[in-house]
Amino acid sequence: MKSYLLPVLLFALSFAACSPSGKETKGEIADQVALKPFSDTIKVDTFKVSLTGEVLKGMNIRFTITAHNGKQIYHKDFKATDLIDNYKSTVDLKKERSQMAFIKEEYKLFFEDENFLEPAVTENENPDKNTPDTVFYNELKKSALNGFKYRSGKETSVYIAWSESAQKVKIYYNCCK
Repeated sequence: MKSYLLPVLLFALSFAACSPSGKETKGEIADQVALKPFSDTIKVDTFKVSLTGEVLKGMNIRFTITAHNGKQIYHKDFKATDLIDNYKSTVDLKKERSQMAFIKEEYKLFFEDENFLEPAVTENENPDKNTPDTVFYNELKKSALNGFKYRSGKETSVYIAWSESAQKVKIYYNCCK
């Protein structure tokens, strides 16, 4: 194989993986995919979020991270109705149409750049009352691995990162219930 073909092929594959297809049928929305270093400082892992279900009451948001070696290292499911319940007091979500629009917007914003934290913890940051595991927090300071945050409710964000010592994804910060 010519030496220039491999970089071109890798670019094309990463572009295709990061670009939504825009394909929507019967209320289905295309999966969103992002490729970012997470369990390794250089090799990229695959972040994927899917919206499943055709009726609001049965809709779920599924979030997974698959490591560069192909092993799934994180999985979280959210019920769409739980997310709506967290916001009903501050956002007008009385009608199903506005609820559906809200869920689709939350889904689209899941992989915003600000949710990818590079690194997860800087050397100047210190653990506080929202840090569930100070040993892991300090491990992240030394490893300089990246983190990711997502909202699990109106006022609650979960911060996750890869623990080299535990060989799994762990929560390193959980704010503010």
